[in-house]
Amino acid sequence: MSEAGLRIRFSDVGKAYRRRHLKSFLLKDILRGLAREEDETDKFWALRHVDFEVREGEMVAVLGQNGSGKSTTLSLVAGASHPTEGRVSVRGRVAPMLALGVGFEPDMTAPENAYVNASLLGVSREELSERLEVILRFAELGDFVDTPVRHFSTGMTARLGFAVAMHVDADILLVDEVLAVGDGAFQTKCLARIRELHAECRTMMFVTHDLAAAREICTRGIWIRDGEIAIDAPIEECLTEYQAYLDAKG
Repeated sequence: MSEAGLRIRFSDVGKAYRRRHLKSFLLKDILRGLAREEDETDKFWALRHVDFEVREGEMVAVLGQNGSGKSTTLSLVAGASHPTEGRVSVRGRVAPMLALGVGFEPDMTAPENAYVNASLLGVSREELSERLEVILRFAELGDFVDTPVRHFSTGMTARLGFAVAMHVDADILLVDEVLAVGDGAFQTKCLARIRELHAECRTMMFVTHDLAAAREICTRGIWIRDGEIAIDAPIEECLTEYQAYLDAKG
Protein backbone atom coordinates (compact mmCIF):
# COMPACT_ATOMS: atom_id res chain seq x y z
CA MET A 1 0.00 0.00 0.00
CA SER A 2 1.18 3.55 -0.72
CA GLU A 3 3.18 5.40 1.93
CA ALA A 4 1.41 8.66 1.09
CA GLY A 5 -0.62 9.95 4.01
CA LEU A 6 0.49 7.12 6.31
CA ARG A 7 0.44 8.14 9.98
CA ILE A 8 0.60 4.90 11.98
CA ARG A 9 1.73 1.39 11.08
CA PHE A 10 1.83 -1.70 13.30
CA SER A 11 3.78 -4.58 11.73
CA ASP A 12 3.33 -7.93 13.54
CA VAL A 13 3.45 -6.09 16.86
CA GLY A 14 3.54 -7.90 20.19
CA LYS A 15 3.79 -6.43 23.68
CA ALA A 16 4.61 -8.73 26.59
CA TYR A 17 4.85 -8.14 30.31
CA ARG A 18 6.41 -10.37 32.97
CA ARG A 19 3.91 -12.29 35.09
CA ARG A 20 6.17 -12.48 38.11
CA HIS A 21 9.12 -10.63 39.53
CA LEU A 22 12.37 -11.82 41.06
CA LYS A 23 11.63 -12.24 44.78
CA SER A 24 15.10 -13.20 46.04
CA PHE A 25 17.86 -10.62 46.33
CA LEU A 26 20.60 -13.21 47.05
CA LEU A 27 23.41 -12.93 44.52
CA LYS A 28 23.28 -16.64 43.63
CA ASP A 29 19.54 -16.41 42.89
CA ILE A 30 19.92 -13.22 40.87
CA LEU A 31 22.71 -14.79 38.78
CA ARG A 32 20.65 -17.94 38.32
CA GLY A 33 17.77 -15.79 37.09
CA LEU A 34 20.01 -13.89 34.68
CA ALA A 35 21.52 -17.10 33.30
CA ARG A 36 18.16 -18.83 32.82
CA GLU A 37 16.53 -18.44 29.43
CA GLU A 38 13.32 -16.49 29.75
CA ASP A 39 10.39 -18.88 30.04
CA GLU A 40 7.42 -18.09 27.80
CA THR A 41 5.16 -18.92 30.75
CA ASP A 42 6.62 -15.90 32.54
CA LYS A 43 5.13 -13.62 29.90
CA PHE A 44 1.70 -12.12 29.56
CA TRP A 45 1.07 -10.99 25.99
CA ALA A 46 -1.08 -7.85 26.08
CA LEU A 47 -0.86 -7.72 22.26
CA ARG A 48 0.26 -10.33 19.73
CA HIS A 49 0.56 -10.39 15.93
CA VAL A 50 -1.14 -7.00 15.51
CA ASP A 51 -1.07 -5.45 12.03
CA PHE A 52 -2.84 -2.28 10.92
CA GLU A 53 -2.29 1.08 9.26
CA VAL A 54 -3.95 4.42 9.97
CA ARG A 55 -3.85 7.23 7.45
CA GLU A 56 -4.17 10.97 7.51
CA GLY A 57 -7.71 12.08 8.34
CA GLU A 58 -8.91 8.71 9.66
CA MET A 59 -10.94 8.66 12.89
CA VAL A 60 -10.54 5.17 14.32
CA ALA A 61 -12.45 3.72 17.29
CA VAL A 62 -10.48 1.11 19.23
CA LEU A 63 -12.99 -1.23 20.86
CA GLY A 64 -12.74 -4.14 23.25
CA GLN A 65 -13.40 -5.21 26.80
CA ASN A 66 -11.18 -4.30 29.74
CA GLY A 67 -7.78 -5.94 29.46
CA SER A 68 -8.10 -6.62 25.74
CA GLY A 69 -5.10 -4.46 24.76
CA LYS A 70 -6.74 -1.17 23.74
CA SER A 71 -4.79 1.14 26.03
CA THR A 72 -1.58 -0.79 25.36
CA THR A 73 -2.08 -0.04 21.67
CA LEU A 74 -2.36 3.69 22.33
CA SER A 75 0.65 3.70 24.66
CA LEU A 76 2.72 2.14 21.85
CA VAL A 77 1.58 4.82 19.38
CA ALA A 78 2.38 7.52 21.96
CA GLY A 79 5.87 6.10 22.48
CA ALA A 80 5.17 5.60 26.19
CA SER A 81 6.14 1.94 25.76
CA HIS A 82 7.92 -0.10 23.12
CA PRO A 83 6.94 -3.35 21.39
CA THR A 84 8.43 -6.63 22.54
CA GLU A 85 8.33 -7.81 18.95
CA GLY A 86 7.42 -6.31 15.60
CA ARG A 87 7.61 -2.66 14.64
CA VAL A 88 5.56 0.47 15.35
CA SER A 89 5.99 3.41 12.95
CA VAL A 90 4.47 6.81 13.69
CA ARG A 91 4.72 9.87 11.45
CA GLY A 92 3.77 13.28 12.77
CA ARG A 93 3.27 15.14 16.03
CA VAL A 94 1.31 13.08 18.56
CA ALA A 95 -0.97 14.53 21.26
CA PRO A 96 -1.80 11.76 23.74
CA MET A 97 -4.92 12.29 25.86
CA LEU A 98 -4.41 9.15 27.91
CA ALA A 99 -4.33 10.49 31.48
CA LEU A 100 -5.25 14.14 31.33
CA GLY A 101 -3.45 16.37 33.79
CA VAL A 102 -0.86 13.77 34.77
CA GLY A 103 2.46 15.58 35.05
CA PHE A 104 0.98 19.00 35.80
CA GLU A 105 3.03 20.84 38.41
CA PRO A 106 0.66 21.49 41.36
CA ASP A 107 2.30 24.77 42.37
CA MET A 108 2.04 26.25 38.86
CA THR A 109 -0.98 28.06 37.46
CA ALA A 110 -3.00 26.94 34.45
CA PRO A 111 -1.07 29.12 31.95
CA GLU A 112 2.28 27.97 33.36
CA ASN A 113 1.27 24.32 33.14
CA ALA A 114 -0.08 24.86 29.64
CA TYR A 115 3.35 26.09 28.51
CA VAL A 116 5.13 23.11 30.09
CA ASN A 117 2.59 20.58 28.78
CA ALA A 118 2.72 22.03 25.26
CA SER A 119 6.52 21.98 25.24
CA LEU A 120 6.40 18.23 25.98
CA LEU A 121 4.24 17.88 22.87
CA GLY A 122 6.85 19.70 20.77
CA VAL A 123 5.12 23.09 20.71
CA SER A 124 7.26 26.21 21.05
CA ARG A 125 6.50 28.93 23.59
CA GLU A 126 5.70 31.31 20.72
CA GLU A 127 3.18 28.89 19.21
CA LEU A 128 1.50 28.30 22.55
CA SER A 129 1.31 32.03 23.30
CA GLU A 130 -0.80 32.50 20.18
CA ARG A 131 -3.30 29.91 21.41
CA LEU A 132 -3.21 30.36 25.16
CA GLU A 133 -6.32 32.53 25.41
CA VAL A 134 -8.33 30.03 23.34
CA ILE A 135 -7.05 27.12 25.45
CA LEU A 136 -7.95 28.76 28.76
CA ARG A 137 -11.37 29.76 27.50
CA PHE A 138 -12.00 26.23 26.23
CA ALA A 139 -11.01 24.75 29.62
CA GLU A 140 -13.68 26.81 31.44
CA LEU A 141 -11.57 27.51 34.53
CA GLY A 142 -13.35 30.72 35.53
CA ASP A 143 -11.66 32.57 38.39
CA PHE A 144 -9.17 29.73 38.90
CA VAL A 145 -7.05 30.58 35.84
CA ASP A 146 -4.26 32.14 37.91
CA THR A 147 -4.63 29.74 40.84
CA PRO A 148 -2.11 26.93 41.41
CA VAL A 149 -3.38 23.68 39.93
CA ARG A 150 -3.27 21.97 43.34
CA HIS A 151 -6.52 23.82 44.10
CA PHE A 152 -8.26 22.49 40.97
CA SER A 153 -10.87 19.76 41.03
CA THR A 154 -10.10 16.58 39.10
CA GLY A 155 -12.50 17.73 36.38
CA MET A 156 -10.82 21.14 36.03
CA THR A 157 -7.40 19.52 35.71
CA ALA A 158 -8.67 17.11 33.07
CA ARG A 159 -10.37 19.92 31.13
CA LEU A 160 -7.12 21.89 31.05
CA GLY A 161 -5.19 18.85 29.78
CA PHE A 162 -7.83 18.20 27.13
CA ALA A 163 -7.85 21.86 26.03
CA VAL A 164 -4.07 21.93 25.60
CA ALA A 165 -3.97 18.67 23.62
CA MET A 166 -6.82 19.82 21.38
CA HIS A 167 -5.10 23.07 20.41
CA VAL A 168 -1.46 22.17 19.71
CA ASP A 169 -1.83 21.36 16.00
CA ALA A 170 -1.03 17.68 16.47
CA ASP A 171 -1.16 15.37 13.47
CA ILE A 172 -2.32 12.43 15.59
CA LEU A 173 -4.69 12.55 18.57
CA LEU A 174 -4.86 9.62 20.99
CA VAL A 175 -8.01 9.72 23.10
CA ASP A 176 -8.53 7.18 25.90
CA GLU A 177 -11.95 7.43 27.56
CA VAL A 178 -11.59 11.15 28.25
CA LEU A 179 -14.81 12.41 26.70
CA ALA A 180 -16.50 11.87 30.07
CA VAL A 181 -14.67 15.00 31.22
CA GLY A 182 -17.01 17.75 32.39
CA ASP A 183 -20.75 18.13 32.03
CA GLY A 184 -22.91 17.54 28.97
CA ALA A 185 -22.28 21.01 27.57
CA PHE A 186 -18.51 20.58 27.82
CA GLN A 187 -18.67 17.16 26.20
CA THR A 188 -20.69 18.65 23.34
CA LYS A 189 -17.98 21.27 22.90
CA CYS A 190 -15.31 18.56 22.87
CA LEU A 191 -17.16 16.65 20.16
CA ALA A 192 -17.48 19.83 18.10
CA ARG A 193 -13.73 20.41 18.41
CA ILE A 194 -13.04 16.83 17.30
CA ARG A 195 -15.21 17.38 14.23
CA GLU A 196 -13.21 20.52 13.41
CA LEU A 197 -9.98 18.53 13.65
CA HIS A 198 -11.45 15.82 11.41
CA ALA A 199 -12.32 18.49 8.84
CA GLU A 200 -8.66 19.58 9.01
CA CYS A 201 -7.59 15.99 8.15
CA ARG A 202 -6.14 15.23 11.57
CA THR A 203 -5.88 11.58 12.58
CA MET A 204 -7.42 10.17 15.75
CA MET A 205 -7.46 6.87 17.60
CA PHE A 206 -10.27 6.79 20.14
CA VAL A 207 -10.47 4.14 22.87
CA THR A 208 -13.97 3.94 24.29
CA HIS A 209 -16.69 1.74 25.75
CA ASP A 210 -19.29 4.26 24.55
CA LEU A 211 -20.48 2.76 21.28
CA ALA A 212 -22.77 5.73 20.54
CA ALA A 213 -19.79 8.10 20.77
CA ALA A 214 -17.74 5.79 18.54
CA ARG A 215 -20.53 5.83 15.95
CA GLU A 216 -20.80 9.63 16.10
CA ILE A 217 -17.09 10.40 15.90
CA CYS A 218 -15.40 7.60 13.97
CA THR A 219 -15.47 6.19 10.45
CA ARG A 220 -13.55 3.00 11.17
CA GLY A 221 -13.37 0.53 14.03
CA ILE A 222 -10.68 -1.84 15.27
CA TRP A 223 -11.98 -4.41 17.75
CA ILE A 224 -9.24 -5.97 19.87
CA ARG A 225 -10.02 -9.24 21.66
CA ASP A 226 -7.51 -11.00 23.90
CA GLY A 227 -4.64 -8.99 22.47
CA GLU A 228 -5.38 -9.67 18.80
CA ILE A 229 -7.44 -7.86 16.19
CA ALA A 230 -10.85 -9.51 15.88
CA ILE A 231 -12.10 -7.14 13.20
CA ASP A 232 -10.88 -4.02 11.39
CA ALA A 233 -13.72 -2.57 9.34
CA PRO A 234 -15.93 0.47 8.65
CA ILE A 235 -17.43 1.67 11.93
CA GLU A 236 -20.96 0.32 11.45
CA GLU A 237 -19.73 -3.16 10.55
CA CYS A 238 -17.32 -3.19 13.47
CA LEU A 239 -19.95 -1.97 15.94
CA THR A 240 -22.49 -4.54 14.73
CA GLU A 241 -20.02 -7.41 15.19
CA TYR A 242 -18.84 -6.15 18.56
CA GLN A 243 -22.37 -5.59 19.88
CA ALA A 244 -23.38 -9.09 18.77
CA TYR A 245 -20.39 -10.47 20.69
CA LEU A 246 -21.36 -8.53 23.83
CA ASP A 247 -24.98 -9.66 23.55
CA ALA A 248 -23.92 -13.30 23.17
CA LYS A 249 -21.78 -13.05 26.30
CA GLY A 250 -24.77 -11.64 28.19
